[in-house]
Amino acid sequence: MTHRERALAVLRYEPYDRLPIVHFGFWKETLAKWADEGYITREEAVEWADGSPVDAVLSERLGFDFNWYSVFHPNAHLDPLFEREVLEELSDGSKKVRNEDGVIVLEKPGAVSIPAEFDHLLKTWKDWEKHYLPRLQYNEDRILKTPVRVNDRMIPFGEGGEEFLKKNERDYLYGLHCGSLLGSLRNITGVVGLSYIYADAPDLFKEMIDTYGELCYQNTKRALQNGAKYDFAHFWEDICFKNGPLVIPSVFDELVGPHYKRITDLCKSYGLDIVSLDCDGCIDALIPTWFKNGVNTMFPIEVGTWNASIAPWREKYGKELRGVGGMNKVVFLHDREAVDREIERLKPLVELGGFIPCPDHRIPPDAKWDNILYYCDCMRQTFG
Repeated sequence: MTHRERALAVLRYEPYDRLPIVHFGFWKETLAKWADEGYITREEAVEWADGSPVDAVLSERLGFDFNWYSVFHPNAHLDPLFEREVLEELSDGSKKVRNEDGVIVLEKPGAVSIPAEFDHLLKTWKDWEKHYLPRLQYNEDRILKTPVRVNDRMIPFGEGGEEFLKKNERDYLYGLHCGSLLGSLRNITGVVGLSYIYADAPDLFKEMIDTYGELCYQNTKRALQNGAKYDFAHFWEDICFKNGPLVIPSVFDELVGPHYKRITDLCKSYGLDIVSLDCDGCIDALIPTWFKNGVNTMFPIEVGTWNASIAPWREKYGKELRGVGGMNKVVFLHDREAVDREIERLKPLVELGGFIPCPDHRIPPDAKWDNILYYCDCMRQTFG
């Protein structure tokens, strides 16, 4: 069986010869460290991207079969982006910068975490209509200029990528990214800003969500309508943290849920029966909306401090709810015994069916190369 066939068989509860060994990419700092240590080249560290030919090479070198985040990713965000502008340089070397989303952030030398936000351009109807609404309209270039992995190359969709996908002859898994219906909006307003807009201007709040929803729908429709074939559909949100959602679940259900339903119905009309959703944090309170509106595969199921797992979700929603993720990546910074314990913990989850273990986020810089090699080897021995 191919990696593609194995993954789909697991998620469809069909027979398979062995479990696919899957990951969710790497932090750039991880790749830079591995280049310093001689495991990969500088060029590989710089050129790596999710689902790219370089990604496939590094996956094989480590022992993984593929990166789940291997998707055709149409542009469903601001177009054009704002020009990055340094507004102020501070004495400690930090900079106040207006970024590509129109957000003023603090960039600190050497910092790799999400930068602190100082201010946001989007606050009022006027800001929305002047700076953002025109940048969120559909046009075909959002699809045609997006690169597609064509075996060992990346080719724009409109310059051969679409024809390659129509043939459907690849042996690797490749999905269709259907966008973000709230997470991207949160990025440009901030959590606090989005909350104020909901409270002070609910009509604006709804229009912003509807605008993103329409853009994502049109992108998805164009990516599918001429016969290009994908293995699964995928969304991104990142709208939860360790204690739960960053949005009121009932509001999410009322305003965002219908857009999910519209897009997933479209995907299923083209035969995409696996629809995955990437959201970090404790997602339990939002699963009902996603599940009833066509999302059936949760990813990356962050273990975190709240011990997220597919097991309680399976008890509540049944076998229609699948999962990819749920493997605690923290063990990679410890030792082989920690890896062994984690694989042992995964065994009953795999036995549930419809679940593919995957590190529960990007592999971090403190991960040890040899521990990952050991993990992949043990996963094949245990589940192969």
